[in-house]
Amino acid sequence: MEKLHFEDYEIGETFITPARTITETDIVMFAALTGDWHPLHTDVEFASKTSFKERIAHGMLGLVIGSALATRLGPYAVLPKSFIAFYGMDSVRFTAPVRIGDTIHCETKITELLAKDDSRGVITNENVIKNQRGEAVIVYVAKILVGRKPKV
Repeated sequence: MEKLHFEDYEIGETFITPARTITETDIVMFAALTGDWHPLHTDVEFASKTSFKERIAHGMLGLVIGSALATRLGPYAVLPKSFIAFYGMDSVRFTAPVRIGDTIHCETKITELLAKDDSRGVITNENVIKNQRGEAVIVYVAKILVGRKPKV
């Protein structure tokens, strides 16, 4: 169902995104874009001597890709047509590495609906980004500012 306004959501409602595989190219492009060339992500020899035994994706790369997968559910599913702004993010935890070749998806659950005024509300959702084995790799709480149904 197409979501238009704050009132179209319910606490407890869940969404599961399509999945996407993380590639070496993703890591190289992210490093180039951000300037974060830490050897844990970009140096095979260095990374082989760490507890991970191989290069891993930047935590923020996994977070950005995993959270953006919600847009693949359609233009007005997790983000309603009345979307105004990303309002905030809390309790971000990187609980396991995202490795080259991992296929991640995001599971989202609406946990709070807070009306700010007659025209806007904040939707809070808990998110778990999981790999292909169902292991949580990133968990976080997101808040979005959206429009409310106009009073008739």
